[in-house]
Amino acid sequence: MRQTVREFYERAERADFTAVVDDHGRHTARDLLDRAAELAEAMTPDGTPGGTVLLQADNSWRTVTATLAAGMTGGVLALVNRHTTRAEFAAALEDIRPDAVIAEASALDEWHAPGSGTPPLPGARPAEALDGWTVLAGRGPRDVSRWSGGTLIGLTSGSTGRPKGVVQSESALRYACTCTIDVNGLRDGDAVAAVVPLSSTAAYCFGVCLALMLGGPLVLSGRWDREQALARMAAHDVRWTMCVPTMALQMGSAAAGSRVLEGVRSITVGGGPMDRGALARAERSLGTRILRVFGMSECLGHTSPRPDDPEEIRLGRDGRPFPGTELRAVDTDGTALGPGRTGRAQVRGPSLFLGYAHDGKVESPVLTPDGFFPTGDLLMTGDDGTVTVMGREKDVIIRGGRNLDVTEIERAVASHPGVARVCVAPVPDPLLGERAAVLVVAEAEAEAEAGTHGDGDDTGGGAGIGLDEITEHLARTGLSKAKWPEFAFSVNELPQTTVGKLDRSAARRLAHELHARLDAHQEPHRLTDREPHRQADHERHGRPDHERHGRPDQERHGQPDHEQHRLGDA
Repeated sequence: MRQTVREFYERAERADFTAVVDDHGRHTARDLLDRAAELAEAMTPDGTPGGTVLLQADNSWRTVTATLAAGMTGGVLALVNRHTTRAEFAAALEDIRPDAVIAEASALDEWHAPGSGTPPLPGARPAEALDGWTVLAGRGPRDVSRWSGGTLIGLTSGSTGRPKGVVQSESALRYACTCTIDVNGLRDGDAVAAVVPLSSTAAYCFGVCLALMLGGPLVLSGRWDREQALARMAAHDVRWTMCVPTMALQMGSAAAGSRVLEGVRSITVGGGPMDRGALARAERSLGTRILRVFGMSECLGHTSPRPDDPEEIRLGRDGRPFPGTELRAVDTDGTALGPGRTGRAQVRGPSLFLGYAHDGKVESPVLTPDGFFPTGDLLMTGDDGTVTVMGREKDVIIRGGRNLDVTEIERAVASHPGVARVCVAPVPDPLLGERAAVLVVAEAEAEAEAGTHGDGDDTGGGAGIGLDEITEHLARTGLSKAKWPEFAFSVNELPQTTVGKLDRSAARRLAHELHARLDAHQEPHRLTDREPHRQADHERHGRPDHERHGRPDQERHGQPDHEQHRLGDA
């Protein structure tokens, strides 16, 4: 981060300014630079510059200060979340082999296995910095060339296995930020907000890096609170933020039509299933423009619409590739497909990552012969240059030997005006292998009409939106009966990862649990306090299979094979 930090320093030398607003108050650029100089000394106890620093990244001035310190010393910054497990932390140490670790003392205690005799950095003497945090810095030579020009290592969420350390260069971060600044019409000195945890590669890039480049305030909240986020963004004249769909919809519900974010030029949304109707209701309530994008840690923010694009493009598709980024759909043998055809997504461009961290160095990614990275998504391009993510290759429900397109079902259910958020997950079946179940979070208005809690809390709940209402809606949309879900569970919120994305693994476990309880009781019941609840009308689930949707069971087996998607790790 040498160039970005140098530019920030030069700007602060000319005139001081508010650089961070967080739970602790306002922090000026010069104050952060002074703290960064102190931290740099603690990070390099024997005066050896550089080094790889593993940081517990939180949404506060500390993460910005650590970034400045890494830039001052020519170091590489690796990010972990406070919710990282002991096993995940051990894996990060193994893959990254840091020269220094910075974290809360309580976090280090949790991550260090008692009695193991092996602290995170053997031989390192603890120092204190960042108002009480611990700095463990090893001594001896430090070689950042092992990262092949990388400056940031961000860990993937790990929802599908061991987290991977994605190595990104400063030039990739700056390219993604520059394109985002241009697309959203941001100017020097504009305030931006970061509501997604800064331990996420994308949140760090479009939070810390983008704010440092703009030279304006970075508005942060230590924990996700929709009301606080709205109030803080409005109070500090925030012009742009990035978030996951759940956050955008929750803020839209909390705004209650007040248009409290009229001063925000746009909100970029990515990293999860997105429905045009739900996003449109949220942006009308908030008073801003929502931009649906596609990106991932391995290739940051590589598509976006513009705030002045029509709703169909802003909310119904996933934008256009950034200048210099190429995104294509290919068939199974790698042949590029033309507009209007769905294929496997591949991307290349200036923000493509250097590789994954493995055994203390960067391991080059597996690319196609012409340099494209397969994202694992299904993509369709348009004649106008826009792209639409159509599915994820691996996430499917296999019912009686046939694949159900989970995304297609989710989008159809989400178009119901009373549905705020939805997730389709498989539940086991002894005859067919799997059946489709749907987890539904109702809109506040629908919950209020049903007599449920409409304030977004996690406790209790009522009947919600039933299976019959869902299937009636699907019939009106024209979705084939073969694709209708067979179980519906109303929940107060969908499971999320630590960065606020839909956690499909946890959603599958939840669906399995609710389905198992349904089988065990076969009568109306409500789960205990703070647990999600199932659809109350047991008759919707308990009648014979062939009666559920008014068709013979074998009629459900005529659908073609489909594959499924998740939106990229934007």
